[in-house]
Amino acid sequence: MTPLTLMVAPNGARKTAADHPGLPLTVDAIAADAAACHAAGAQAIHLHVRDDAGRHSLDPGRYAAAIAAVRRRVGDDLVVQITTEAVGQFSPQQQIATVRAVVPEAVSIAVKELVPDAGAEGEAGALYAWAHAQRIAVQHIVYSPDEFDRLADLIGRGVVPGARHAVIFPLGRYVAGQESDLAELVPFLARVRAQGGAERFIWWTCAFGAAETAALVATAALGGHCRIGFENSFFNADGSLAASNAERVADLRRALVGINRPRALRAEVLAALGRPQG
Repeated sequence: MTPLTLMVAPNGARKTAADHPGLPLTVDAIAADAAACHAAGAQAIHLHVRDDAGRHSLDPGRYAAAIAAVRRRVGDDLVVQITTEAVGQFSPQQQIATVRAVVPEAVSIAVKELVPDAGAEGEAGALYAWAHAQRIAVQHIVYSPDEFDRLADLIGRGVVPGARHAVIFPLGRYVAGQESDLAELVPFLARVRAQGGAERFIWWTCAFGAAETAALVATAALGGHCRIGFENSFFNADGSLAASNAERVADLRRALVGINRPRALRAEVLAALGRPQG
């Protein structure tokens, strides 16, 4: 069986301490949370940083400080993935500047945000080519089947280089009431199969709301990888409110007991997140 990766997404770009008092927002809180989640079984962290007012930030200096803090607490074993998530605030050029300044080991990039139209393909293509040459693990955030088709087209035309690509499918949305439904995964997996299956795509899910654990268990059973944490849900499998991200990781690990997939090692985690071969 393909080794399984669990990545924690501890805070996201939108939620605040008013949503949950255990949401880590400062550099020190994120680093402490990363250490606890690593001890609970997470092999990677999806890193968001905030400014002094607690707002979403793509500031390279804040990313560098957070990565350094995580490394001091956990060492090199936990893979650190930054994100270019724009949430309507940052342009493609700002996203590109952040990745080039940080030179992360892994990054998640939303196709619709970095390449909103044909006019953005040149700059985006240059970033993708540079990241590929740097062996940065790029995970493509794909919010809809149509966006997957767009990504496949960009790959086919060479705008996105590489032979194998990591994609993450968010199930549900941030909007209240739009919680995850496992049925959303069906058209995504149909697209993956049509475009070459596991030989070309490594797929992940994250899932909003109370069905997060069930969706991730199904993901693991079907061969995908799992992203869990307070960015998407505060709830354990039994419906109880989790006290921490580490509790969510431990809750998922218990739910995965019957699924016979070994734990991915660091190099395998980076490969699952899209690091180019070679």
